[in-house]
Amino acid sequence: MGIFVIKMPDIGEGIAEVELVEWHVKVGDPVVEDQVLADVMTDKATVEVPSSVHGTVVALGGRVGDVMAVGAELIRLEVEGEGNARAAPKAGVRAGASVSDTAPVVAVAPAVRGASPALRAPARPAGQKPLASPAVRRRAWDLGVTLQYVPGSGPAGRITHGDLDAWLARDRNDTSSRTTAMLYESHNEETRVPVIGLRRKIAQKMQESKRRIPHFTYVEEIDVTELEALRQTLNQQRAAERGKLTLLPFLARAMVLALREYPQINARYDDEAGMVTQYGAVHLGVAAQTPSGLMVPVLRHAETLDLWSFAAEVARLAEAARSGKAARDELTGSTITLTSLGALGGIVSTPVINYPEVAIVGVNRVVERPVFVEGRVTARKLMNLSSSFDHRVVDGMHAAEFIQCIRRYLECPALLFVE
Repeated sequence: MGIFVIKMPDIGEGIAEVELVEWHVKVGDPVVEDQVLADVMTDKATVEVPSSVHGTVVALGGRVGDVMAVGAELIRLEVEGEGNARAAPKAGVRAGASVSDTAPVVAVAPAVRGASPALRAPARPAGQKPLASPAVRRRAWDLGVTLQYVPGSGPAGRITHGDLDAWLARDRNDTSSRTTAMLYESHNEETRVPVIGLRRKIAQKMQESKRRIPHFTYVEEIDVTELEALRQTLNQQRAAERGKLTLLPFLARAMVLALREYPQINARYDDEAGMVTQYGAVHLGVAAQTPSGLMVPVLRHAETLDLWSFAAEVARLAEAARSGKAARDELTGSTITLTSLGALGGIVSTPVINYPEVAIVGVNRVVERPVFVEGRVTARKLMNLSSSFDHRVVDGMHAAEFIQCIRRYLECPALLFVE
């Protein structure tokens, strides 16, 4: 028997260090070639690190949340044959340690679907990470299932789609056994959640943005009655062949046209160099919620996309972001950002600028309200845009004119197709 050391791989693109965000194995686990050992994060992209050999884990090279250099020792395996290293572990996690010895203590919340810990014990000890593919994790997120409570039947306890189906079936059977008294139980648990991975990067980015940028927010009400009628007509006529349209493609097109008149808003500000760079290309960041947190995939050259191309590209990038497979260049380089909470958008918001950009356009929900039109009360569909600007380089007047320009395009949607 020998010891085989797997080092942190070179992710490429000049990246010198990555953050260790999740272990999929613990000391003592058998692993097979190509089995995922750990997840690491570069900027906002999560990368899975697989094993290159069969073996048994004898030591882990870092704790969740550690920033590790490319080439540093990631894990040690005991393998058949000579291996590639001496048996004594290098600096890192001691041989014989478990994940619970090395990872921050986290109390895992019960699943949204299914019973609380009072009815069910976790399928694995606290601190032991559930193994599952990105597709299974995505499906569990969509279903509201906490994987910590799902028994796995795959290799090394890996959770499969079949395990999720079995869990949901048992969950439905357990529903009838719950009592009204559970709604009034006393709870004293505390949950400690380490701020690591994407959550840490989001926190750092938001803090940097608010520290550097003097935000001001401008809110305008827009009548989208005619736009909604057009959207529904296009969906009725074209959805089967080209897919359904939401409001976002129309708003993106309106932004592209408005930015031609206000190029100073399609810009990035290097405050250390004292230089504003204005861009002819509109690289539109579209904020997307993922199981790991907020990410901003970037639509390159949004000015070249028609409504359906924009919708398809947004769907593709959002799926890549949610599954953790978005490339690094798909998550960087935006020149202006569009953010929307959809039906949860509220009436007004104060979006945080995606530093070093100088503007962000926020979409609030559409509501139907009575409005006076030519002296008569009629029902109209209204929507607010809540947009923030960097007051160092965007004057209030120009910000207001930019939003009013978007408003004109959206309230008379035929203008979106007139050059």
